[in-house]
Amino acid sequence: MKKIVVTVGCRPDCIKMMPLLKELRKRPELETVLLSTGQHREMLDQVFEVFHERPDYDLAIMKTGQTLFDVTTGILNGIKAALEEIKPDVVLVHGDTSTAFVTALACYYLQIPVGHVEAGLRTNNIYSPFPEEFNRQGIGLIAAYHFAPTQLAKQNLLKEGKRPETIFVTGNTVIDAMKHTIVKDYRHPDLDWVGNDRLIFITAHRRENLGTPMHNMFRAIRRVLDEHPDCKAIYPIHMNPLVRAAADEELGGCDRIRIIEPIEVFDCHNFESRSYLILTDSGGIQEEAPAYGVPVLVMRDTTERPEGVDAGTLKLVGTSEEVIYSEFSRLLDDPAAYSAMAKAVNPYGDGGACRRIADVLEGLPVSEWLN
Repeated sequence: MKKIVVTVGCRPDCIKMMPLLKELRKRPELETVLLSTGQHREMLDQVFEVFHERPDYDLAIMKTGQTLFDVTTGILNGIKAALEEIKPDVVLVHGDTSTAFVTALACYYLQIPVGHVEAGLRTNNIYSPFPEEFNRQGIGLIAAYHFAPTQLAKQNLLKEGKRPETIFVTGNTVIDAMKHTIVKDYRHPDLDWVGNDRLIFITAHRRENLGTPMHNMFRAIRRVLDEHPDCKAIYPIHMNPLVRAAADEELGGCDRIRIIEPIEVFDCHNFESRSYLILTDSGGIQEEAPAYGVPVLVMRDTTERPEGVDAGTLKLVGTSEEVIYSEFSRLLDDPAAYSAMAKAVNPYGDGGACRRIADVLEGLPVSEWLN
C-alpha cells in the first residue's frame, strides 16, 4: 500500500486539495494522510468544516504578525518529525504557497518524492506575484511529478526541461471543488442586502499590492460605485491589518459597498456564482469565475493564468486607478463588452482533475517516483 501525504496551509490550497483528498481516500490501495501547517489558521478551519475533514497532523505555525521568515522556519522546524513518523511514499503540495514550497524543500532534504498539484503556472518574474512565483518555480525543481492544469502549463514545464513522462495534464482541482459547494437554493443576508442590484464581488490582499497600488484599486472601485446606483459590492476582507487600514481609508462610509469578515469557501463560491462582475488580485478566482460565466478584472500587473485572458473571461488591468476605473465602468455601461467576456469558454477543466491525479498515484510503482 502506498502512503500519500496531502499538505495544506492556506485557504486557497486547502479548497483545491480537499476534493483530491476525498478522491484518494476512496482508493483502497492508497493510505492518505492530511497534514496542515496551519499557515492561515482561521481560514483553514473554515474549509475543513465545509468538507467535513480534520488534519491528521497539524503544525499550527500561525502567529500574530507572522513574516515569510516566520512561516519558513516554522514549517521547517515542525515538519521534519512529522514526515519521519509518517514515512510517506509521496507528498502532495499545491500551487504556490509558502507551505507548498517549504514542504517540498523539507521533502528534498529527506529524499521524499513530491507531487506538485497545479504545476507549471508561470509569470517568469520571481517578484510578481511575490513570493508565489518563486515558490512554484522552486517546487518545480524538486517535484518528481507535475500535475499541470492545462496544456499551456505543461508547455511551460517542458521549456524548463522537465521530463515529459513526469508531466500529467489533469485540469484544475478547483473545478472539482465546486461540485461540493455550489447550490441552487443558497441564501445569505448579504445577498439579501444586494437585492436586485448588480453584485460586484471583490477580493484584494496581494502582498505586492500593499501600499499605493491598493489605495489606487480601492479609490477606483469607490468612484465607479458612486456613479452606478444599480450596483452593490461585497468585499470579504483579508485578515492582514494593512489591507484593512487601506480599505477603511478609501472605502469606509460608502453605502454601496459592504465590507465583511472572511467567508467560508461554501459562501465564497456561491457569492461568485451570483456575481455580475468580479474584481480581484487573487489567483484561484481567475479559475473559478469562468465556470460561472462571470467576467473578471484582475488587478495585477501579471498573471500566471493567461489561459483565461486568452479565452476572454479575464482582463488584466493592473493597479492604476484610472485604468481600473475605465475598465470597470466600461463593463457596467457596455452590454456588448460585458457579454463578450461572460460567454467565454472555461479553459480550466471538466471537474475530473482529482480522479486523474489519483489514477496516476495509484498506478505508478513506488520505485519509479524517485527516478
